[in-house]
Amino acid sequence: MASDDAASRHAWAEPGAETVAPGVHRIPLPLPMDGLRAVNVYAIEDGDGLVLVDGGWALDVSRELLERSLADLGHRLADIRRVLVTHVHRDHYTQAVAIRRAVGAEVSLGIEEEESVRDLMRGTTGMLASQPEQLRRLGAGALADELDAIPVDLSETLAFYEDPDVWLRPGRIALDTLALDAVHTPGHTRGHLVFHAPEQGLLFAGDHVLPHITPSIGFEPARPPFPLRDYLASLERVLALPDATLLPAHGPAGGSTHQRAHELLAHHEQRLTDTRAALASGAGLALDVARILRWTSRGRSYEELHLFDRMLAVLETAAHLDVLMLRGEAIRDESADAVTYTLPT
Repeated sequence: MASDDAASRHAWAEPGAETVAPGVHRIPLPLPMDGLRAVNVYAIEDGDGLVLVDGGWALDVSRELLERSLADLGHRLADIRRVLVTHVHRDHYTQAVAIRRAVGAEVSLGIEEEESVRDLMRGTTGMLASQPEQLRRLGAGALADELDAIPVDLSETLAFYEDPDVWLRPGRIALDTLALDAVHTPGHTRGHLVFHAPEQGLLFAGDHVLPHITPSIGFEPARPPFPLRDYLASLERVLALPDATLLPAHGPAGGSTHQRAHELLAHHEQRLTDTRAALASGAGLALDVARILRWTSRGRSYEELHLFDRMLAVLETAAHLDVLMLRGEAIRDESADAVTYTLPT
């Protein structure tokens, strides 16, 4: 049985629509994974229709719950006119495509996600397009072999990845009831967007700013060279906006976006300090550094992590090592079969 604290922490994922601002409703939809229980989609009342921010994962149970939650608000699926998707991951994008097929809603996605969408439409390797080769270069060949040994079912990718109707660029999106500014916030993915409603003081933050966890960095087919550098700069970009109520894709709505962005920046600064200390202890491969560091809020060792999380751990360790390299606090050597890092002398 879950503790009272655990139950309270996950209360945000309970089914049902929550009004978070006048005409704006948070609808958590289920996810088939243990770590993330739900994804929030936000229904914005817009004239006689609805605009969604994010669509959820294209699952029957998710579609049914979305329709039930909309009915509680006095709406139908057919009232959805537009879906503004923060980024390319399937728990945000695939149900947007399904909704378009069902009711003709217009789907919009950031222009910088185009390369990843096209890779996914080819149906070759899904989201794990480049990670195994990256892992081998980072000293984690055995981990890459474990990933390669897992059968990949690409049926969902082929079924639900297609071009959006609109490739969004940063700028104003004028709705009937409010104005949104699309702000490019790369890092979690290269084309991630947040949607800022300045007059209402709201930020639809997607996975860029989350209240309880730090988002993964650069998990996408078209991974950029320095995703953590991009992510930290994107947090600063959010801090340059007026503070707003945080409307995240995972976790409860509410609280200061600025406060959480500062916390995330502080977390990564501490992580960079810990990564530098691991280098000082003699570790040179990203895999070796990942084994020294502790993971999750529970301080787990690398060996305690599941396969997918071990992959993320090695890739995120490399991202931190690259930021140290960009700051002149580490040296990256790519001359051998594996990429190694050392401290400057």
